[in-house]
Amino acid sequence: MNLHEFQAKAAFRDAGIPVPEGRVVDHADAAPEAWRELGVERALVKAQVHSGGRGKAGGVTLVDSAETARDAAAGMLGTRLVTDQNAPEGQPVERVLLEPAADIAREFYFALLVDRSRECLTFVVSAEGGMDIETLAAERPEAILTLPVHPATGIMPFHGRRIAAALGLEGAAAKAVAQLATNTHALFSRTDAQLLEINPLVQTGDGELLALDAKLSLDDSAAYRQAALVELRDPNQRDPSEERAREHDLNYIPLDGSIGCMVNGAGLAMATMDLIQHHGGEPANFLDVGGGTTVERVTAAFKLILSDDSVQAVLVNIFGGIVRCDLIAEGIIAAIREVQVDVPVVVRLEGTNAEQGREALANSGLDVIPAADLDAAARAVVEAAA
Repeated sequence: MNLHEFQAKAAFRDAGIPVPEGRVVDHADAAPEAWRELGVERALVKAQVHSGGRGKAGGVTLVDSAETARDAAAGMLGTRLVTDQNAPEGQPVERVLLEPAADIAREFYFALLVDRSRECLTFVVSAEGGMDIETLAAERPEAILTLPVHPATGIMPFHGRRIAAALGLEGAAAKAVAQLATNTHALFSRTDAQLLEINPLVQTGDGELLALDAKLSLDDSAAYRQAALVELRDPNQRDPSEERAREHDLNYIPLDGSIGCMVNGAGLAMATMDLIQHHGGEPANFLDVGGGTTVERVTAAFKLILSDDSVQAVLVNIFGGIVRCDLIAEGIIAAIREVQVDVPVVVRLEGTNAEQGREALANSGLDVIPAADLDAAARAVVEAAA
């Protein structure tokens, strides 16, 4: 789950991480008053969407009066911002953030993330901030410091010293960045975050550190203990199909192919997609109905797959361990009868009550293509989608 910049900065502020004073507005007529409250000569109007690359896409504008602040807000609010990091249709701009323009002396990159290869949290910092970290990593990897935090010790004083040295900071600035590292680590752990990113972290003309941007991505699996943060979720920033999937506890990711996939278990789903591609097809989605599924959830999953106009055929691949294949069959039958299905459906059932499930499908009168094993199912659905 991602937070908006203004939400992340509120969390930063509470954690003792220095951020600019800002005002959030959701209609253009409120921008002049926000400008006057800031009491500055120049300010930035920043579109609030869950995407990077806003500046290049026109989502960040420098203004120098209440009138230009209103004009900038009016030009963003109610539009969809398309960046090089989001979908082709962009994301809706429903709020903008006004902040004072900072007196920037130096720009840095600062992040803390879950490093799965090292199985620990890792700081990623660079003295070259304000640019795409991916580009910097590809062209000049030596300019980036990656600093793991051992889970047994947590953050230690040497982390702050190493980060300060990598950024070329000394004296009070070195102490400030060490404190920043401590505070970000505490916030990261407290919020069950997956990524905390500041790009750029700047040193102002008077030597102070300031987080000019803020990204905070949280682990959905920890939502049950982060109720206050879950309330900040903005469903309008997500793919509508992904939101519908979340409502039914489904794991769904849209892809670019033509073969819809409904599978139970992430590993089996990946294997299914690999076999589809092996036989020359392209999956239209990743959809895991989970282990403790119900007829209602299967029906919702089937509707979700068929809501994608690019789907030319559907493969249902279920291995019944915890989930019962006869329940899956009931869900398939209910969904096909409720939704006008005009694409071929290939079904492979194996495991608990698989025979009952296959029998239910055979007796349903529906045009369903049975498959004896996974390889045969993948071949059949690729042929059906051709």
